[in-house]
This record gives sequence, C-alpha cells and structure tokens, in this order.
Amino acid sequence: MIHPAMKIIFPLALALALPSAFAANAAPRNETTIVLDENAVKNLGIKTVEAEESAFDRTLFSLGEVDHACESHSTLSSRAAGRIAEVFFHKGEFVTKGDVIARLESRQAGNPPPVIELKAPASGLVTESQAHLGAPVEPDATLMEILDLSTVWITAKIPQNDASILNEGLTAKIRVPAIGNKELTAKFLRLGVGADAQKGTIDAVFSLPNPGNQLRPGMRAELSLIASQRDAVLSIPREALQGDRSNRFVFIKDYEIANSFVRVPVLTGDQNHERVEITSGLYPGDEVVTQGAYALSFAGKGSVSLKEALDAAHGHPHNEDGTEMTKEQIAAAKGNEAHNHSHSSSTLVIVLSITCALLFVAALAMAFIIRKRLKA
Repeated sequence: MIHPAMKIIFPLALALALPSAFAANAAPRNETTIVLDENAVKNLGIKTVEAEESAFDRTLFSLGEVDHACESHSTLSSRAAGRIAEVFFHKGEFVTKGDVIARLESRQAGNPPPVIELKAPASGLVTESQAHLGAPVEPDATLMEILDLSTVWITAKIPQNDASILNEGLTAKIRVPAIGNKELTAKFLRLGVGADAQKGTIDAVFSLPNPGNQLRPGMRAELSLIASQRDAVLSIPREALQGDRSNRFVFIKDYEIANSFVRVPVLTGDQNHERVEITSGLYPGDEVVTQGAYALSFAGKGSVSLKEALDAAHGHPHNEDGTEMTKEQIAAAKGNEAHNHSHSSSTLVIVLSITCALLFVAALAMAFIIRKRLKA
C-alpha cells in the first residue's frame, strides 16, 4: 500500500526530474541552433507567436450536415383552378414575403377570365417549383416550396459515450468546407429522434445563424464541441508543433542572436482544433515559430556559423559547439595561430630564397650565351 505522503512526493519528484532529463539529453547548441540571415528569414516567411498561459478548451470533433429548420419550410398553392399565365421567380432564386411569384388565369367565367396573383407566403429560397408557363393548376396543389435559410440546423453524429456533454448552452465551432475556412459558432438545440446502435452514435441538432444565405441543405460540416475548459494552460498553435508522436519538437526564437532559431523537444497534453497543450519544454513568453516551422526542419545548420554569430554578439571567442572558450583554450588558440604564422613565414622565406637562386642561375646562363654569341 502506498503511503499517503508518497502520493505528493512522487509527482513532485517527477515534475522536477523531467527538465533534468531534458537537460541531460540536450544536444550541443550547434546541433540545435539554426542561424540565418535576413534574406533567408524573409524567403522562408518565418512568423512567431508567444507561448502563453490561457483558458484551454478540450474539444470533441464530429462530422455533420447542414439542414433546414422545420419551421422554415413553406409552400405556395392556389385556391382556384386555372392556368399559369406568368412566372416571375424560379427554382434556386430567393423571394421576399409578399412578392408576386406567378399570375394564374382562373377558370371562372369572364371575358377575359379573372387573373389571380400568387404571392410568396414567406421569404426564402425556392427549392422546388411546378409553376411553369401554361401549366394547369388544381386547387391546393403545391406549386412551389420555399425554405427560409436565415437560420439553419447542423445535424451531427456524436458518439454515445460523449453524449453527456450535450446540454443547454453548449456551443460548437463549425467549419463548412464549401464556404471556405470561416469559423462559425452554433448552439446546441436538441437531440435527434433516434440513435445508431451499430455505429454507436446519436444525432445532435445545433442552431446556426446564416446571414447571406451561404449555407445550403446537404453541405458537409465539421464540428468542434467544447467538452471542458481549464485555466492557465500553457499552449501554442498546432502549426508550430513538428515531428511525430515519439519525437515532438518546436522551433523558438533565440534569445541572443538575431535571425536564429533553436530546436526544442517538448511534451504535449490535450489539443483542440486550434492549439496544443505543452506540458514540458517551453516557458511562457517563448516565441515559437508557426509559419515556416516545417521549412526550418530542413534548413540544416543555417547560412551563418554559430561561432561567428556568438563571437559578434558577445565580443569574445566561442567554440564551434557554441560554448565559451576558456582562458586555456584562448591561449592554445593564440599559440597555434602564432605557430602557424611562424611556419607560414619560414615557408615564405624558403620559397623566396629558392626563387632568387633560380633567377641568379638564369641570369648567369643568359650572360654566358650573350658573351658566346659576341665572340662568334
């Protein structure tokens, strides 16, 4: 049986051990830092945002379909028999309540026969129409169907195990691919009339305003339901996270060197359609790369030497791995430089001596040849 104190000590020890484990396994700085110039940063289109602690929503993803609300459906018919004499609106067009949609030539006696105006009973989209020019009309026969799409329903398939989150006031983030990446907000209205026992889902109906009537029945919808919310959670945009599940990492802006980015391993927690929780590896205020993060993964060590960048930033020499040079290393480097300089000087003296000797021999040979020709 675990002692009660251990329930407190163990999690605390684990929390302290994780950063130490990261530090112990940390790669040399020159292997994790990418130093670029301004042009490279612009070409990669790099953008950063700060990791921040804020309210974090745990979401449930589901697929659904746009449908019309029950009360939105209306029909157009005529109380009198006759023949369609004029048609002003057709299938696919929007009408306003009171618009004259068609004119009907009545079968009642008269010369000419009486003409009856058929007006739209409600505003909306004409989805079906039998009002064709010259077509006969019988009393109470449906001539047109009109849908008011100012508010639509989204019917989603929710796993029955998660149905407990469906309650009054629940909101869902909606994305309809047919109209782009615009994010909409819908409210839970009610459960559907039945459940799918084989798939283990239940229908949930959400109400969604539809200004501009862009949403049409049958469009595919993607829903993110807010299942729970926690405060003060460190999170970053999902596009900043790189790698696979066994090797998650992000790039953060270097604190010291301009146009430099450091690859940092991270541990993740919950995630939703926008952000991912970071449980270890980052601190609030770290500037993580969002746009251009994937390209940085293939940028190698960058276009500038880390040693040169650090030397310029700090004003004193560094090793190739980014660590500061000790006094002994600086002295050894100067000794090597002096030795190399001395060696270079000696080599230069020898080369010059040989060159002078060759020139002297060539001069003697030339003088001998000239003298011999003069005697001849």
